Amino acid sequence: MAVNDIHIYASPEDVIAFLADGKRYADWVVGAKRIRSVEPDWPAQGSKFHHTVGVGPVNINDSTVVRSVDPPNRLVLEARARPLGRAMVKLEVVPEDEGSLVRMTEEPINVPGFVKRLLDPPIFARNAEALRRLKDHVAPSD
Repeated sequence: MAVNDIHIYASPEDVIAFLADGKRYADWVVGAKRIRSVEPDWPAQGSKFHHTVGVGPVNINDSTVVRSVDPPNRLVLEARARPLGRAMVKLEVVPEDEGSLVRMTEEPINVPGFVKRLLDPPIFARNAEALRRLKDHVAPSD
């Protein structure tokens, strides 16, 4: 399981408001090429956005679904890029030092333990960059 933290000089409400805009995920999620559509009730539990992910000319169309939401503190997503895989992604936002601590935890679903351990370092690196991008969008002067 990869766990990344970043401090953002923005309130938890501002961070969650940004995360609640499903159209913005391609702006900060590494590997997301575009958001094809967002269900009107996003980010309600069970709602989805449909995305295209990939590298270079290889593209996969799939979706991300909200598994649970507790604004402004938590959003749990099941990100899908089938047939490559699925992952549970938990975004937690807590007040910290005139801003927010954002913790992103990602764990592949239905993957053997030894494979998860091999995937953790690249997932950690990708999510560190994703959180840096998130910070740039939520608090650009930070």
